[in-house]
Formats: sequence, C-alpha cells, structure tokens
Amino acid sequence: MSLALVIGNKNYSSWSFRPWLFLKYHDIAFEEIRIPLYREDSKPKLLQYSPTGKVPVLLDGELKVWDSLAILEYLAERFPQTQGWPEDFAERAAARSLAAEMHSGFTALRTYCGMNCRRLPTAKPLPEAVQPDIERIGQIWQQYRQQHHQNGPWLFGRFTIVDAMFAPVALRFHSYQLATNTEAQAYVYTVLACPAVNTWIEAGKLESEVILAFE
Repeated sequence: MSLALVIGNKNYSSWSFRPWLFLKYHDIAFEEIRIPLYREDSKPKLLQYSPTGKVPVLLDGELKVWDSLAILEYLAERFPQTQGWPEDFAERAAARSLAAEMHSGFTALRTYCGMNCRRLPTAKPLPEAVQPDIERIGQIWQQYRQQHHQNGPWLFGRFTIVDAMFAPVALRFHSYQLATNTEAQAYVYTVLACPAVNTWIEAGKLESEVILAFE
C-alpha cells in the first residue's frame, strides 16, 4: 500500500505537522497532499479525503485515518520499527498521558500563540491565562529530559510520538520567546536542530498564503 498525508498550510497547521514529522523523522515514504486552509474551497476539497473536513488525514490505500494522535498511533503499529511509544510499561503509560494532555489541553497557549513559521522570534504581551500553560509545559519538558537524558535528547531519550505531539509547541516557545527553565529551553533547541523540523519550517516560510487570524 502507498501512503499519502493530507495536510494544511505548513506555516500554520500544527496538527498537520505532527504526523508529517513522525513520517519524515523515520524516513517513511509518503505522498504529500497540501490543501490551503480557510479558503472558500478548502472544506469541499478536504471532504474528498476526510469525513470531518479537517486536516490531517492519512491515506493508506483505501484506508483513511484522521486526527493527528490517531494517525500517530496507526503509524506506530503499521511501522513497528519506529517504536512510537517507550518499551517500558510504566513509561509507555506516561507517554500516552502526555500525548493526550497535549492533544486536549493548553488551549490558552494555542489561542494566543498560533504556530507561524514565518514569524520573527519576538515576545508579545500575553494574557495571564497563558502563563499556567507555559509553566506546565516547561515542567513536563524539564522532568522528562532529566529522567531520560542519558538515552538521548528527546523527552524519553529517543524520538517518540510524544515529541511529535510537542514539537509544534516548541516552535511556539521559540517564535514567541516564551520564558522557561534551562532544561525545557534545551528541549526547544533539540526540536529546532532536527533536520525534518527545519525542512517543514523552510517550506512554511516559502508559502504565499496569509491567514490574518494567525499572524
């Protein structure tokens, strides 16, 4: 079967970025189907692939998988060599909890600090509601980097689904110059140094579409 991933604008679509990064990091071949978002024809085009009319969607032959976390779960099963989750039972449970927390949480941060690859790294005034999100994310990155640094620079040492979930947030920390602890900042640098991440960022910078809501 051949894989295809339907994504939105690389400059803005953090949910598209997550499974794309997982595929690229593991050198899994796939076709990229890019549909710019927030246009009159965006929803009709997306509905050709996705029952929700949203990105991302993974196409594996006739099979469709939608929602970033569901796609990542599927890819980890489809390509077991990726070891998408930690091997240890307790660590795997923690990793799933963190991925789910990212999937459903941090609403204030996502609202006021949208992903924007073209944004020059500068701070901006943020409402108080964002600070608990910043602190919690910094705490997560600090804790898991400290626990697993002997096995590599990612949250569980090697790259896992958790890193794919948090990578767009690391870009936000950089773009908006969000203050955090030393260990968490080191994690931001780890994400920024990843070749696949840089490929996405550079492609996002070259896009011509401008969505004012995310600028």
